Amino acid sequence: MRRLPKKASRATNEGLVESYVHSGGRIGALVELSCETDFVARTPDFKILAHDLAMQVAAMSPLYINDSCKDEKTNSQDASLMQQPFIKDPSKTVQDLVNETVGKLGENVRVRRFTRFSLGE
Repeated sequence: MRRLPKKASRATNEGLVESYVHSGGRIGALVELSCETDFVARTPDFKILAHDLAMQVAAMSPLYINDSCKDEKTNSQDASLMQQPFIKDPSKTVQDLVNETVGKLGENVRVRRFTRFSLGE
């Protein structure tokens, strides 16, 4: 399922920053997830997506959001967050998960940035 072009071009100036710290406190992640309105940013579906994305970043250590951000030296498809298999359901990618949420909410949703922290790295 691809994101509709008319939704993909809409501005995403609202959203939230979600954190996830793995049990034991040795690994954590922050994800900035954007949408079009503050109303959608407060919905349970949006908050669940943000939390799932933070868990994904903590578990899978992606290097960039999508292939347009790809470093020429990195060839691994798993380095792209949006192309990774979703940790809760490997039959779909993270992009599929985001597209499903876009369909539910009726607004453009975009991962702006993320960072992963690991103790000692």
